[in-house]
Amino acid sequence: MRALKLASFAAAALCTVSLSACGGGAAPAAAPVPAAAPMAAPSMAPSGSAVAAGGEFGAGCAAVPTDASNPGSFAAMAKVPVATAASGNPALSTLVTAVRKANLVDSLNSAKGITVFAPANTAFEKIPSATLSGVLTDNDQLTKVLTYHVVAGRLSPDQLAGTHKTLEGQDLTVAGSGTAFTVNGSSSVVCGNVQTENATVYIVDTVLMPNG
Repeated sequence: MRALKLASFAAAALCTVSLSACGGGAAPAAAPVPAAAPMAAPSMAPSGSAVAAGGEFGAGCAAVPTDASNPGSFAAMAKVPVATAASGNPALSTLVTAVRKANLVDSLNSAKGITVFAPANTAFEKIPSATLSGVLTDNDQLTKVLTYHVVAGRLSPDQLAGTHKTLEGQDLTVAGSGTAFTVNGSSSVVCGNVQTENATVYIVDTVLMPNG
């Protein structure tokens, strides 16, 4: 039933608008004056949060392999569904283990248009080992926690701030703008706007816990 619920959890498609510009006109009769070279605009991204060529941002993105043949690279992750993409990224190995234990791999991979707040390994390391072991062995609780990290629709950075209903059923709240975002006031996005075949992923540094 959870697989069907996730598959039907709605997907919002984002549209891209192409902009084009035209220019021209006859040359003036007077000898042309060489135009000054345009000055490069200064970067407005904060230190450690530069935006990559593909639109990914955050200091944590520096750990992602740049070789496109590596399954953990941005290029490789974009070609496969989200659970498969996460399995190729060593920084998400604990999350992948949890997803497999909760039998959510097929559900996540078959979902259409979702946003996933993916806790990095360091996020799970913040949880006391006894507590983490308990959650990993309690399938109902584990499923509840994991589905709390999934939101319908592929949210771009400019859509991220606000309150969003999760697959688990409760809301989570994102604050911030540009390349600096926090979730529920305590979890920071360390690598954002990562694209997979069916999801947009924001890697966070703290596991999000639903109420109850």
